[in-house]
This record gives sequence, C-alpha cells and structure tokens, in this order.
Amino acid sequence: MAPGLYVHVPFCVRKCIYCDFYSVETGLRSGQPADVRVGQDHFLEALELEFQRLPTPFSPGTIFIGGGTPTELSDSNLERLFELIHTYIDVRQVSEWTCEINPGTLTAAKAQLVRESGVNRVSLGAQSFDARNLEFLGRIHGPDDIASAFHLLRDIGFDNINLDLIYGIPQASLESVVGDIEQICALDPEHVSCYCLTFEEGTPLMGMKRRGEVTETDDDTELDQYKVIRQTVEQAGHEQYELSNFSKPNRRCAHNVLYWTGGDYLGCGPAAHSHWQGSRKANHRRLSPWSQALQAGKPPLQFEERLEPEAKAREILVNWLRLIDGVPRSAFKAVTGYDWTDLVGTEIEELVCLGVLLEEQDCLRLTNAGLFVSDRVFAELI
Repeated sequence: MAPGLYVHVPFCVRKCIYCDFYSVETGLRSGQPADVRVGQDHFLEALELEFQRLPTPFSPGTIFIGGGTPTELSDSNLERLFELIHTYIDVRQVSEWTCEINPGTLTAAKAQLVRESGVNRVSLGAQSFDARNLEFLGRIHGPDDIASAFHLLRDIGFDNINLDLIYGIPQASLESVVGDIEQICALDPEHVSCYCLTFEEGTPLMGMKRRGEVTETDDDTELDQYKVIRQTVEQAGHEQYELSNFSKPNRRCAHNVLYWTGGDYLGCGPAAHSHWQGSRKANHRRLSPWSQALQAGKPPLQFEERLEPEAKAREILVNWLRLIDGVPRSAFKAVTGYDWTDLVGTEIEELVCLGVLLEEQDCLRLTNAGLFVSDRVFAELI
C-alpha cells in the first residue's frame, strides 16, 4: 500500500466556533494586507524546509491538502505551495489528490490554479444551507456561495467533489437537516461527508456551553437526523462506506481509507500528524515553534511515540471498524500480525451478544445498531 501525504495550511479568515484544528485567523480575504502575506511567506519557507526532510524519493499514492483553509492563501502563495509539492514530492504515483476549499474563499483564479496543479478531488465545506446555522457556526459563506462554488468547480473540470455537512446543530430542526441533505443531493456530488457537531475543549462552542448559552442536541434527535441523512443520501445513489461518509461507486476517499486501515502517511505543516513505520508523530501545534525548529535544522515534532505491537493492533482494529464493510481477518493479520480473537476475543464475544458487532469467519463489522453507538463499542476494544 502506497503511503499518503497530508499538508496542513494554517490560515483561516475566521475560525469557526466548533473547530479545534490549528489555524491562524487573518480576519481578511486572501492576499490582504502585507502582514498577512508575510505570515504566509514564512509558512511556505518553513514548509519547504520540512519537505526537504522527507524521505528521498517520497512517492505517495494520495495527497490531501487541508487546514485551516488552503484557499485562504493568496493566489501567488497558493501557486507557490503547489510548486513546492511538485519540486520535493514524486507525484507520478498519486492517484488521488484532494484539496479542501471554503466556498467563501474560492475564486475562479484559485479554482483554475488548483485544477492545473494536479488536484483531482476537492472537498467543499458546505456544512449547511441554512443561513442561521451558518451564522451560528461562524462560517464566512452564505447558502448561495455553496452552489456557486460547486458549479465553478464543475465548469473547470472537477468530476470528483465532496460536500461536507454538519448535523446536530443546537436548535436546528429535523426539517432544516432534511433541507440541507436534499440540497446537497440536488447538486449531485460524488462524495458526501456528514459529521455530528461535537463540543471540543478549548473551542468557543464549548465556552458557550459552559456559560449556558447553548445546549448540546440530545442523542435521540441526533439519531433521527443521522437516519434521515443516511436514507436520503443512499436514495440519491451513494453508498455508505464509513460511519460519516458516503460515495458514488469507486469514489471513496482513498486517503482517508489509508488512515482507517493502518497505512503509513506523513504530515507536513504545524499540528500535522504522521504514522510512519510504526511510529506516531505530531508536529508542534503552533506556527512559530514549528517554523523555528525547522529553521534551526531540527525536526518540528511536539511528540513521537511507538506503540507496543498489541496496542497498535487494537488501535488499527478500532479505526478499521469505522468502515461499513468491516475488517477482513486475513488483511488485518497481514497489517498487524495479530488475529483479532487473540487481541480482544472476550470483548468481541460480549459485543456480539449485545448485537452491536457481527463476527463472521472472515470479517468483523459493526451491526446497524452498532453504527449509532460506535464510540462505546470502540471504547471496549481499545
């Protein structure tokens, strides 16, 4: 299995209230003013130093550019990012190259640049088509921007587009969720990702909860929303292949499948994570210490650890179980060296009796009931 490359671009116009990914707020649209451009220049200078530390040659099968907001880079800096990738990465074996795009930062020039640089898959952060929901979440785009961005990407030749949706938004009605998913399906993307809103420590959303300004959506309401999303997306011709992801035939996100099945990948940029030859690594979370380490000729790591083989195998099992098809016994043993019965046989028996896992001779997978309580299932196996 070819490894993957993840590149984290740490700039956003404004951070969304729920996001715990690292990013620097620019407060302005791309390319404005000089001090924002300088910050982007420093990022790209340090990124080049990190690329120079990659194994040689490094030939990933997938590339994923995320953030942050990659399209918040100025036109010239976005072009420079792609130039660096082509200079230091052997892209000849890349079958899937994804770039995340915010509808509020996409222009025709940026869309064309992304297309011409080799990207063949884009992930568009729609989140909702309800203006009230978008305002609550802190998104910088409006409902009309989603369709405009989608059609722009289609017009310049992208035939593999993902749309992100968030459900479980406080006070959002089931009708609002139905409207969101129906509008997504009407655009007919190749891939749909639907995530339940989570209250992460350190985010403004968690602060609002603690002050009593918002209340988390209850489990029953989230379940009703999840069920209608699944039904609507599948009726539109997508298959659910992971807990939160749906795709047209042969359009699964190969980069994420690599994560879920224990593959190797390298992450570049502040806060980026890697899993490489048995080690798990994380870069410094903030831009300054990450870039300073690289400028000093040091690896920009905040931590590095090597799990014991059994612990690593359990982790891979849990991640692999996110896939609807489940975990093939032979493939799991080939990757980890373990049969799952030797790892967690007793726990699996108990979860099978509870009706949340199904163990067949050659496959272990979540049942339909298990999909809705997957976090609890995984906690028993890890």
